[in-house]
Amino acid sequence: ASALPHSSFQSSSQSSASHSAFYAKLSRRDEAGGWSPMVTDQDPWLQVDLREQMEVTSVATQGRYDSSDWVSSYLLLYSDTGHIWKQYRHEDGFDGNVNSETVVQNKLPHPLKARFLRFVPLDWNPSGWMGLRVEVFGCSYKSYVADFDGRSSLLYRFNQKSMSTVKDVISLRFKSHQAEGVLLHGEGQRGDYITLELHHGRLDLYLNLGELFSSRRVPVTVGSLLDDQHWHSAHIERFNRQVNLTVDSHTQHFQTSGEGQSLEVDYELSFGGIPLPGKPGTFLRKNFHGCIENLYYNGINIIDLAKRRKPQIHSVGNVTFSCSPPQLVACTFLSSSSSFLSLPSAASPTGEFTVRFQFRTWNPDGLLLSVQLNPSPQKLELQISNCWLHLTLHSLGRQRSDVSAGRRVNDGLWHTVSLTSRSLQITLSLFLPLKTKRCFLSPAFQGCMQLISINDHLVNLSHVQQGLLGNYNELQFDTCNMKDRCLPNLCEHGARCSQTWSFFSCDCSGTGYSGATCHNSIYESSCETYKLSGSSSGFYFIDPDGSGPLGPTQVYCNMTEKKVWTVLPHNNTTPVKVQNSSPQKPHIMKFSYNASADQLRAIVSRSEQCQQEVVYNCRKRPLTYGSPLSWWLDRDGDKRSYWGGFLPGVQQCSCSLEENCMDMNYFCNCDADIDTWTNDTGILSYKDHLPVSQIVIGDTNRTGSQAVYHVGSLRCYGDKSIWNAASFYQESSYLYFPTLQAELASDISFYFKTSSPSGVFLENQGLKDFIRVELSSPTAVTFSFDVGNGPAVLSVKSHLPLNDRQWHYVRAERNVKEASLQVDQLPLRLLEAPADGHLRLRLSSQLFVGGTASQQRGFLGCIRSLMVNGLTFDLEERAKLTPGVSSGCPGYCSGSSNLCHNRGRCIEKSNGYICDCSQSAYGGATCNQEVSVSFDRESSVTYTFQEPFSVMQNRTSQATSAFTESRAREDVAFSFVTSQRPAMLLTVSTFSQQYITTILARNGSLQIWYHLQTDRSPDVFSPVPRNLADGRLHRIRIHRVGRNLYVQYTLSSDAELILIRSLTLGKVIRMESFDEEVVKAASKGFVGCLSSVQFNHVAPLKAALTNRGSSLITIRGPLVQSNCGALAESTSHILQGKTSDEGEPRKGSLGHDVITEVFKTNPS
Repeated sequence: ASALPHSSFQSSSQSSASHSAFYAKLSRRDEAGGWSPMVTDQDPWLQVDLREQMEVTSVATQGRYDSSDWVSSYLLLYSDTGHIWKQYRHEDGFDGNVNSETVVQNKLPHPLKARFLRFVPLDWNPSGWMGLRVEVFGCSYKSYVADFDGRSSLLYRFNQKSMSTVKDVISLRFKSHQAEGVLLHGEGQRGDYITLELHHGRLDLYLNLGELFSSRRVPVTVGSLLDDQHWHSAHIERFNRQVNLTVDSHTQHFQTSGEGQSLEVDYELSFGGIPLPGKPGTFLRKNFHGCIENLYYNGINIIDLAKRRKPQIHSVGNVTFSCSPPQLVACTFLSSSSSFLSLPSAASPTGEFTVRFQFRTWNPDGLLLSVQLNPSPQKLELQISNCWLHLTLHSLGRQRSDVSAGRRVNDGLWHTVSLTSRSLQITLSLFLPLKTKRCFLSPAFQGCMQLISINDHLVNLSHVQQGLLGNYNELQFDTCNMKDRCLPNLCEHGARCSQTWSFFSCDCSGTGYSGATCHNSIYESSCETYKLSGSSSGFYFIDPDGSGPLGPTQVYCNMTEKKVWTVLPHNNTTPVKVQNSSPQKPHIMKFSYNASADQLRAIVSRSEQCQQEVVYNCRKRPLTYGSPLSWWLDRDGDKRSYWGGFLPGVQQCSCSLEENCMDMNYFCNCDADIDTWTNDTGILSYKDHLPVSQIVIGDTNRTGSQAVYHVGSLRCYGDKSIWNAASFYQESSYLYFPTLQAELASDISFYFKTSSPSGVFLENQGLKDFIRVELSSPTAVTFSFDVGNGPAVLSVKSHLPLNDRQWHYVRAERNVKEASLQVDQLPLRLLEAPADGHLRLRLSSQLFVGGTASQQRGFLGCIRSLMVNGLTFDLEERAKLTPGVSSGCPGYCSGSSNLCHNRGRCIEKSNGYICDCSQSAYGGATCNQEVSVSFDRESSVTYTFQEPFSVMQNRTSQATSAFTESRAREDVAFSFVTSQRPAMLLTVSTFSQQYITTILARNGSLQIWYHLQTDRSPDVFSPVPRNLADGRLHRIRIHRVGRNLYVQYTLSSDAELILIRSLTLGKVIRMESFDEEVVKAASKGFVGCLSSVQFNHVAPLKAALTNRGSSLITIRGPLVQSNCGALAESTSHILQGKTSDEGEPRKGSLGHDVITEVFKTNPS
């Protein structure tokens, strides 16, 4: 910029001649030493014309020389023509100056190519004014450009009939006038094709290699808003079937359709369109309308060949070699509360009145147009309402006429609107007079508009900007400054992203995750954690890496008295008979599990021990004969020939390890090769090899040679992460780990116990950014971080000391939408992220656990079960090498023996421990005794909440409710035995006429009713269709977080329960808001046994027995404490068969019901 002439610098205004734009060159000191705008300038900017298109790599700024005037932050816009501008999207923003002399240089992560740059000040020195000197860094840019008018194309013809390639590299830049259009197309007779096209402003790539009978052509889609009349780059790299498609800075990797490795294209490739309408295989619509620049196909410069009229290139239609300037000029309505454009209007001489314009937006609601009519107060309004266009005529006497038209219009695409009045009638059949006073575009609309015409006269927006026409506020001219907040998609785990102008939200349906960005798994990480939460044996989904990428898988949790077994069956657990196999044609059986290889690896790694039984019965069938005749493949596909034990041996069976083989000359019983049935059964327990993925049996084709084998399920027990602990006994000591990978999202969870009043649990720092979790006082835990928006602090305070030498749970999470902090069962603390703030947490130092880099404010005490983003940190192993830290943690409550059950909390005592069962529905010394009560038809227990109780958590700020994740939460668990139907089991009611109720219907099936919105019908679910009024024990668990009532059903609302009044077990007296079927069940009451009832952290049945005189408890009818729950469970097991202590459920054994319902709700 220092060598540019005076005319290259322009500005919106200048405070005086000595403050003009020409003096805004870096380090310049003459005149006023920089540019400053007028104080009255509402939209100041400084513009630099680079005289030709350049590739810009960085920009630098200074304040005005020797003054108090500087800009502390700014936007950077760029343009080819100086008329249509685009904002450079720099996630971390552009930091300006802190004084007038220091040069601040900002490197662009992705270089931009433009001729014009515009600096738009956002913030400046509050004690001075705006002052700016600038420099631009980059290099010249060579451009080969072609202009396509929507009816033209370039054909690149091959020297031979067809071109077959195993590798392709195609690159181009394009600038489009339309949202649709073909950029590239080629196809071959064997079914290969490649097509690159714009569709709805996104770039679609269709690519097929040799798949002849493809019924459906599915594209790979990248990019968004690509019809903005600005340059975008596209780059395709293909090697065999592996493809990378990059649009601007967004890359998608995928594998092509078909089985071929090469792309075979016949005759030619077409660019800019498909010239022959009847061409076989054509499935695209429009040709490209716009400019293409620097088009390279496998190193060949297509536009250069066309420009030099080379014979390989054939031009169809009117292709020119300069890019025509865009004709459309847009304006952006920036604010939904204060933006407006007011324009004068009058009826035409013919008596017609017409308004036409184009708009694009993400918002589902907004007022587009308001016309005041004569006679007053008639008014015509055109608005977007619930994503549809809605036209309203307000007449005298408050009468209204309404009509809707169109389709969903908040999709970010341009839509054209035309309103015409003719002969006292307008389109959409609304009647109105012809005379109008003025046309007013409302502040409710937030988006872009262009081509605004009134009575067929196009509105000159430049005149509006110059103050020559109409009036406006909070508008940007010459640009559609629209951002796709779903690109890249910051919703995790495959969740769907939706957006408005200012926010994005994530739909977690079917993902198995919840939270603002679908970061948190809705499932426990292991069977061990399910048991700690009070669950019993049954099928469960577990997510072995929590919020990590692996996802949930279903397992059977066999919760015995001594161990908790995780059982993963495979596709063939029945015995398999093998005959007539040979080394040349062996019998091969592959085993597939209901989990991916990575999930299996995570489950095995997390477990304390795993094993898999292999039973091999043989007759004249040795396992080895000098070399292995049979073998199995481990989880990595490696060949293994040992058949038992926890240490991998070579060609050994269990009998050789136990020294009891029938013939001690052999390592396996079957190797004796005798003509009677014998057996080699072994337990494979070397974790790194499990599970078995394949078994190979050879050499059974001899007369009388047979083998029967059986490979059992993979069984694992224990969870190493739960009790992985370290003790810190020096304030200057700490453990260090690699830098946290936490740019966009992170969750940190752990348990601690201490007697110290304060101390840092963990800390990780960057150049400016940091993240820290600490005990800030004896009663408070603080989570703080800085991603560039200034320090954010969340604190949870307890009314009881946290340094009481007892275990306390902490979970801190931060994502691009919000941060949260949970301590024990205290209310969740939430802090919403600022809109358009910095997103990435940039850390560079090591992660310090139990201390800080400065070795100050270190933690004294124990930390266990530290997990970050689903990964467990091995504190014990690292502590072995660190002075001042020891592995494990002393105390009775510091081991994995599960001293307290069913949510019971282990409390350390000087000479032992006790179990605090106050948060548990169970009783007894270790919280494992069923609390059961027998009811008759008139019996009921009502628990009245002490104060209006809302399950909503406290928030530090409020956001638009439509885009804020609901925090409604219920966790309900109970057991029952009855033979009555219908029957009322449990009812929760609120002061606002909402209710949740669980009943048995007339057919005995379980029904769960959710009535969350009183103006709608309740949601009714029947997760168990069979008759449960069968005299046996059934356990029910229902869990809801926000819109999730987990598994396969959909609620119509995500509303919270507002002001919970009471919870009732058995017969319900007050039934004014209930539906008819619920009323019938409520009137019948409940006859039978209810046991271990839990609602969130309230145990109402237990409270009724232990606090009979409490004002919170109302008991009606006979109520008898009983052990019916324990007896029914025992009877249920006796009647239905037992499970083995180490195995999976036996065939035909159902056990008692474990119903963990996991539903997903729709937004209301």
